[in-house]
Amino acid sequence: MIKQETIDKVLDTARIEEVVGEFVDLKKRGSSLIGNCPFHNEKTPSFYVSVSKGIYKCFGCGAGGDSLKFVMDHEKYAYPEAIRFLANKYNIPVEEVERSAEQTEVHDKRESLYVMNQWAGKFFKTQLWDTDLGKSIGLSYFHERGYRDDIIKKFELGYSPDVWTGLVDQAKEDGFLNRNLVELGLAVERDDKSWYDRFRGRVIFPIHNLTGRILGFGGRTLKSDKSTPKYVNSPESEIYHKSNVLYGLHLAKKAILDKDVCYLVEGYADVISCHQAAVENVVSSSGTSLTTGQIKLIARYTKQVVILYDGDEAGIKASLRGTDMLLEEGLNVKVLLFPDGNDPDSYVQRYGASAFKEYIQKHQEDFVFYKTNILLRDAQNDPIKKAEVIREVVQSIALIPDEIKVSIYIKQCSSLLDMEERILLSELNKIRIEKSKARERKESHQQQQAEAQQSEQEEYIPAEMLAAMQAEGISLPNPVNSTLTPEIRMEKELVRVLLNYGRELVTWEGDGDIPVAPYLLASLSDVEYKDQACLLVIKEFQKQSEDFQVPEAKFFFSNENAEVAALAIDSLVNKYEISPNWNDDKRKIHVPLEQEQLKDLVNQLVYRMKKVKIEVQMHQIREELKSITDEMEIQILIANYQKLKEGEKLLGTLLGNTIVK
Repeated sequence: MIKQETIDKVLDTARIEEVVGEFVDLKKRGSSLIGNCPFHNEKTPSFYVSVSKGIYKCFGCGAGGDSLKFVMDHEKYAYPEAIRFLANKYNIPVEEVERSAEQTEVHDKRESLYVMNQWAGKFFKTQLWDTDLGKSIGLSYFHERGYRDDIIKKFELGYSPDVWTGLVDQAKEDGFLNRNLVELGLAVERDDKSWYDRFRGRVIFPIHNLTGRILGFGGRTLKSDKSTPKYVNSPESEIYHKSNVLYGLHLAKKAILDKDVCYLVEGYADVISCHQAAVENVVSSSGTSLTTGQIKLIARYTKQVVILYDGDEAGIKASLRGTDMLLEEGLNVKVLLFPDGNDPDSYVQRYGASAFKEYIQKHQEDFVFYKTNILLRDAQNDPIKKAEVIREVVQSIALIPDEIKVSIYIKQCSSLLDMEERILLSELNKIRIEKSKARERKESHQQQQAEAQQSEQEEYIPAEMLAAMQAEGISLPNPVNSTLTPEIRMEKELVRVLLNYGRELVTWEGDGDIPVAPYLLASLSDVEYKDQACLLVIKEFQKQSEDFQVPEAKFFFSNENAEVAALAIDSLVNKYEISPNWNDDKRKIHVPLEQEQLKDLVNQLVYRMKKVKIEVQMHQIREELKSITDEMEIQILIANYQKLKEGEKLLGTLLGNTIVK
């Protein structure tokens, strides 16, 4: 259990731009920072960070929160682990009690998987460094590969003893013997329900997420038996999805940002040798085909990618088509081929760090031109094959979103292919038209599905009602949701005003200076709130007002109720802001801000809420009159209706509306 004082200190210290900036490339726009959202795929930035408010908000997918929420959502951390992550980032000591194995078992499932992987990583390291077998077999292997001890420790490499139940037995002794061992692939279950070690007799390469937590393992055999698989890897699990992981990225991300280029290699050994050569901006897809998720990870840090191929030309040709995805995501792609069958690992070990750095600087080629040359060489003088080469090269160019780059590629490929530009352009346009039609068909189908689903779920609200709400000047920071009733619209507006201006002092006639929050709550004490999230926020304001306190907006950002947290963020963010040019000396146009007219804003809000309440009561009376036959009851209802009508008319006058009799 973490002390509340520590939590408060962490939340006060954490800077939203620093926390988010570690994972997202942010650029200045007005008073906010903007970047591509890490929670959904997008090419046009819609992810905003407000430094002054300490929050982020994506106007594409709706994700939002503070520094803590970002870490929890991005890294899939439980609340305590997110606090520990931020505390570690800002060097804040955390006092906590060690959990027993039983407590760990009942803890959050995802967290228990991380804890078990961390335990397994420690087990493998202990076997490597502290046992005779580990030193003589595992450590000797790494030394023979040329790895220094500091590099071995940097990547947390390990060793699994060549016994059937070494890890399983230790797990039992340490209290970790549960089905998570099998789910994570650390153990394999036999037909008789007993378990044995998956990675026995192998050197171990832990696979980490962006913050350094272990997601899984790769194990390389030290046996020469060809019937034994060279590598065994952790299976997919709740915390490990291969398509969204790049080996070494947790150690490479800072260097990638600093150098503004990412080297992409094939295996674990390539990454490790590059680091030993002091080239740290390197990651690996770990032998799997490159995925869109992995490409988007790279794109967070740089648009420049250099693929370091080994000398296997057949393998290169097989991977060319998959590499086109890099172009489609807008990345600038170069390739580098090592000579004499070398890969990055063997080149470093054979020629040394200096020669490696020099080679990768001098021998990079543009991917499109490289692809053109290698396919042409394969086609030779065969006209059919050459036509296929032209079509394949143009297909790659068609993926590039930057029109200037497309124009340059067409011009230069025209020379390489000995083909007129107009023919290449014609083929390019044909491919684009086909893609556009396919995309339109897909989008049309998706829209039809969405509309069908929406028509089933949405409550119909007449257009006249929406127009009336707009005519009354109700202003919400986000797009209007047509499924909201007028009551809930006003409740959300009340919460917005409380969170943005609740602590602001306003001079009220006869009452002096009073913060906005207590004045609003007192003025609306007779209102019954319908929306549960709004009610929870308002109750907290009411509770603290009893002690003459007004809660800060950030109090709600990490609320255990997700709807409350989302409501708080949505109430504070606004995608648009007034340009400072409006108020410059040249134009001299003053656009009043809400802060400058808080008194009117609050009074108008009170009037609107009371008016909506009256309208709801009037509607209820009209409905009752449809079914009541007793004359006396009818007269009473009509009298009440008339009183409400007078009240509505008075409020309409105060709001500047015209009420039709």
